[in-house]
Amino acid sequence: MDLFERIKEATIWSDVQSYKRGDFLCRDGQIDTHIYWVRQGLFRIYQVDDDQEYGVRFGYEGDLISVLDAYIKHEPTRYNVQALRQSKVQFCTKMDFENLLQADPELQNLWMKGLYQLVYDMMEREQDLMIAEPQKRLQRVLERSPRLFQEVPHKYIASYLRMSPETLSRLMNS
Repeated sequence: MDLFERIKEATIWSDVQSYKRGDFLCRDGQIDTHIYWVRQGLFRIYQVDDDQEYGVRFGYEGDLISVLDAYIKHEPTRYNVQALRQSKVQFCTKMDFENLLQADPELQNLWMKGLYQLVYDMMEREQDLMIAEPQKRLQRVLERSPRLFQEVPHKYIASYLRMSPETLSRLMNS
């Protein structure tokens, strides 16, 4: 059984909570140390700087998501987590989640492997952002994350790729 199957079977999860398109799980300035399991829908995690939105990650159906800065440091987050369509989540507290991991060394080991993958993915993302040419940036993300282009509206993909929606549209059509 894999990590997510074991975590999902745990009795730590809340009842299902529903969110409409545009609703927020968390806003910049809040302290939110929950782990969310996206049961249905899609969320975007983004930051606002000088009135410009910068997409950071997306949470798809079946994903576990969190605002890691608040989770780790128990301080106000710099991120917003917003539903991009009708969505449903369950959540658990940091304490319940960490107690679950402590009680099961094998599960803790699987979680660590998942965190290593997350760090690797974040390094790949940093690499994407260092590429000056928008076409190359787009191509790398297309190859690595085809699901992004199947589920996420283009204006949010453009924010994630650090380009205008018009540039993304032009590149996608060429």
